[in-house]
Amino acid sequence: MSDFPRIQLLTPKRGMPPTHFADLSAEQRVSALNELGLPKFRANQIARHYYGKFEADPLTMTDLPEAQRQLVKDSLFPTLLTRVRAVETDNGDTTKTLWKLHDGILLESVLMRYPGRATLCISSQAGCGMACPFCATGQGGLDRNLSTAEIVDQVREAAATMRSEGSRLSNIVFMGMGEPLANYNRVVSAVRQITSPAPDGFGISQRNVTVSTVGLAPQIRKLADEGLSCTLAVSLHTPDDELRDELVPMNNRFSIADVLDSARYFADTTGRRVSIEYALIRDINDQNFRADMLGKKLHDALGSRVHVNLIPLNPTPGSKWDASPKPRQDEFVRRIIAQGVTCTVRDTKGQEIAAACGQLAADEKAV
Repeated sequence: MSDFPRIQLLTPKRGMPPTHFADLSAEQRVSALNELGLPKFRANQIARHYYGKFEADPLTMTDLPEAQRQLVKDSLFPTLLTRVRAVETDNGDTTKTLWKLHDGILLESVLMRYPGRATLCISSQAGCGMACPFCATGQGGLDRNLSTAEIVDQVREAAATMRSEGSRLSNIVFMGMGEPLANYNRVVSAVRQITSPAPDGFGISQRNVTVSTVGLAPQIRKLADEGLSCTLAVSLHTPDDELRDELVPMNNRFSIADVLDSARYFADTTGRRVSIEYALIRDINDQNFRADMLGKKLHDALGSRVHVNLIPLNPTPGSKWDASPKPRQDEFVRRIIAQGVTCTVRDTKGQEIAAACGQLAADEKAV
């Protein structure tokens, strides 16, 4: 196992974008508009356009004074995301979009349509500094954190798409590029805007928002105290520290015991069940003893307040690993359930267009 890379907590390479309306608190919006000569009520009016109608161009906001629309656009609505390319698979049900940010950095989001609902997988960082060796995003390194508005605008774009299709966006998962809890304040601000009712947000249920993490234990505890009802998903990938030090290098800082203790605190504080993500890799973490150990540790730590999402490993370019065969996967699931922990295999979408878990790399030349 000596050829696994070690974690690189990289310094972001480039600067944050210009301040956007969605970066500001309600009071800051009123103040900013006052400086432009606009009365207080305009802040609420603009928010209803952005969050309620998914409009991001003040030039289309016809209830604003025509003479001031360009001023509002220039001051508070810089272009955050420019669509480079959208690729579809699963008969059009899955769309991966490549976005270019103001500084030329690339990121990806994935919109997945299901009967009666639609889920958006969003990015919280451009790249990722966690260096998990089986993840294409982690191998690309970290460019920078995203601003609150860059996160929120991914949701607005997808919500507008779903409305144009006569449907609605119902679920958000922070499982795209980046480690959400390494960009903690902006992610929490984004969650509040995603879940608050208009005109303060998009009105998506907190219970339909999932924040994923490789296990930043202090931030998990902090998130538990935010008063939110979102779901916590912990990317565990193995139940033993020796292997996890290699598969998830952050484990060198926060052990499995630390992570599960913080997960228990989250469950105790929020009353929410914790999701455990486990990418099953052939001959690496798919042994029977690891299934037994995983089930026992999770049951001891969380009882009935935990669910395991088993994820067949998605291939990445140049990777020497692949998914475990189905009989091995089925036995792994059986053994976890035998320990009193619920476990299901995730229905992976977008693998053909490198849009599945662990495949996002924001490559302009990629499919």
